[in-house]
Amino acid sequence: VLIAIGRDACTRNIGLDTIGVKINEKNGKVPVDDEEQTNVPYVYAIGDILDGKLELTPVAIQAGRLLARRLYGGSSRKCDYINVPTTVFTPLEYGSCGFPEERAIEEYGKQNLEVYHSLFWPLEWTVPGRDNNTCYAKIICNKQDNNRVIGLHVLGPNAGEVTQGFAAAIKCGLTKELLDETIGIHPTCAEVFTTMDITKASGQDITQKGC
Repeated sequence: VLIAIGRDACTRNIGLDTIGVKINEKNGKVPVDDEEQTNVPYVYAIGDILDGKLELTPVAIQAGRLLARRLYGGSSRKCDYINVPTTVFTPLEYGSCGFPEERAIEEYGKQNLEVYHSLFWPLEWTVPGRDNNTCYAKIICNKQDNNRVIGLHVLGPNAGEVTQGFAAAIKCGLTKELLDETIGIHPTCAEVFTTMDITKASGQDITQKGC
């Protein structure tokens, strides 16, 4: 039995109320603006303590670096909390970057999105004869912005490695056209993102017969 209990934000006894910093009373986390500034102008917060942000160490490190550069280095660059690559290291890994489909619909409207998806069969699964329709890949594209990829999701071996590479492309403004023009490395799992042609809206069959 696996229980993911999460973390507690221990903010109620460190004196924030004394200086007037507001917290989310439900979870103890600290609301901030897009520059990690609290309701008190001279108090900033970064990392897992942020209300509504990702609880990931690399995110906290990046946010801290960018905050220091803004405060002391004349920079204006803010932390991107949307296009964050992350992976769940379960036996079948899950990797993602950008918006989940549900959040994308809330943000852009279903009519403005095109979702491409596919099942795929990793080469290393062919010899032991493992199910050829277990792994899954999906991209979410914004039709109003040149079909820019705003979400990428993959279930399969080495999903973390796959996601990390595509995350850089997404930060650079990756579009569906650019993916289609990219030559895939055959037979890799990541290749599936260069050959997607079935949209979720079409309802077409995405099962695969081979690698």
